[in-house]
Amino acid sequence: MPQTKHFFSDPTHLVQTALNSLTLTNPSLAFDPQNKIIFRRPDVVKKGKVAIISGGGSGHEPAFAGFVGQGLLDASAAGTIFASPSAEQIRIAAMERVNNDQGLFIIPMNYTGDVLNFGMAAEKARAAGIKTEFFAINDDVGVGKKKGGKVGRRGIGGGILILKIVGALAEAGGSLEDVYKTAQLANDNLISVGSSLEHVHVPGREPSDDSVPEGEIEVGMGIHNEPGSHRVKATLVELIETMLLQMLDHNDPDRAFVTRKPGDKFALLINNLGGVSTLELSGITDEVYRQLDQSYQIKPERIVQGTFLTSLNGLGFSISLLKLADNGLGPGKSFLELLDAPAEAVGWAAPISTSTWGHLDSPPVELKQVKASEQPPSNIKLDIATIKKVLSAALERVIKAEPQITRYDTIVGDGDCGIGLKRGAEAVLALFNNPSANLTDDVVNTVNRVVTVVENTMDGTSGAIYAIFLNALVHGLREQDTDSETPANVDIWGAALKYSLTALGKYTPAQPGDRTMIDALVPFTQTLVDKRDVQAAAQAAEEGTEATKHMKASLGRTVYVGGEEEWVGKVPDPGAYGLSEFFNGLASAL
Repeated sequence: MPQTKHFFSDPTHLVQTALNSLTLTNPSLAFDPQNKIIFRRPDVVKKGKVAIISGGGSGHEPAFAGFVGQGLLDASAAGTIFASPSAEQIRIAAMERVNNDQGLFIIPMNYTGDVLNFGMAAEKARAAGIKTEFFAINDDVGVGKKKGGKVGRRGIGGGILILKIVGALAEAGGSLEDVYKTAQLANDNLISVGSSLEHVHVPGREPSDDSVPEGEIEVGMGIHNEPGSHRVKATLVELIETMLLQMLDHNDPDRAFVTRKPGDKFALLINNLGGVSTLELSGITDEVYRQLDQSYQIKPERIVQGTFLTSLNGLGFSISLLKLADNGLGPGKSFLELLDAPAEAVGWAAPISTSTWGHLDSPPVELKQVKASEQPPSNIKLDIATIKKVLSAALERVIKAEPQITRYDTIVGDGDCGIGLKRGAEAVLALFNNPSANLTDDVVNTVNRVVTVVENTMDGTSGAIYAIFLNALVHGLREQDTDSETPANVDIWGAALKYSLTALGKYTPAQPGDRTMIDALVPFTQTLVDKRDVQAAAQAAEEGTEATKHMKASLGRTVYVGGEEEWVGKVPDPGAYGLSEFFNGLASAL
């Protein structure tokens, strides 16, 4: 059974106090308690550097807030225990708590909630004109390529090496492009796997029977109790042999993520999942080093041992190897030099300087407030009466279709798709029917107002997807802005929609044929671009939706719903159907 005894019974209070403690142990930091953001005090950050933003669920301490500081992150947003922070928390961190003049690099771990919410914030920043790049760390080989599928590898302990590298590069004045490419290169050369003797228990929750049987070890367990590749009864020596084989066996096509040849150099990270004593962790490091030398002729250039990314008090550890590839940035900026660069963050166990302690009694930072809907004006114009007429027709059609969407989703999903779409449609209609909203013919600002409404009224995965797409649409429209007035014609909308599709592809693996709303969205966009005809595009979306009746779902809750014989050939994907109804409403008004 997992250890269920804790000093704190209120997880909300626990997270808040843990975050606040970082401002006591590192006085260069400030805390925004309302949004659970730890960020570097503006008066200690040198001008002209790329801002690095990360974060994730609480329970992984010292990640991620513990890596905020000089030479590492500029800010971190925290969720509740094992849950992603919201997109709004991340947006505030990225747009209001750091200096993003030189660009913004948003780098979470590869988990669906984190990718969607951090991705939404990235698109929000881009839509506001901030130069932004996004990358989700994925280093876990415990889940092979076949099982990982479109989602890919999970992000675990080795990702801390990437945060250290990009943080040091940004501190040294690296450009946003160099920081982004370096993160990708490091990830391509990074492999990790973890093992644990037991699942963990979250403070404040009822105990469960979910546990690892006595005498067994879960190889590849994730950092939220996710299952690994298998369970074994093994000695430590046998366990590490298995883990290193998963990481370094070139003959395993399912896990050969990093190639290796004689002369390649590596850095080794041994990470404590939270509940292993330092004594045992040191013994584990010694055994890993011995086997790497004897079995693989690898003598790591750097050996880092400690507690970096945990699973609460998880009774396990992870091993990470980073191949020290040439990043082409020249002297002082190699992977090894960036790992060795000084960092002043408690999670990296770096010493805090005397000058930094001088900030202990500094007055609190005045928190800047920026309205999410604020946007610089654009010259892309469309008569507001026309916008209202066309969108109203489309939104009213979605509202009318809600019972049918709900019926479909009750059969193949969890029954909330129709209500969510209706709620969003009604809220946007209310915006257009509100005389005090002061909507104008500035298309970029008007669409951005719609985005804010969608973000505040539609939740869940579909809400996040719509918000990401619409934020990207704002950016796609703004990219076509010129110094003179430009009518928002079908070419402008087509180019913007095409950009939005590309942006959405960064945060969801869904493609046509996966039985999702993408099966309506892609045909509509492609047909609009190719034929410049809204009616033809709506027809293409309807045909794409109809085709989903015969598709096997590969994403979303439908994957887990049985009884396919009851609905295959009869029930379309509810999200695609709702979107198709929206497009048909648009076409009917033109």
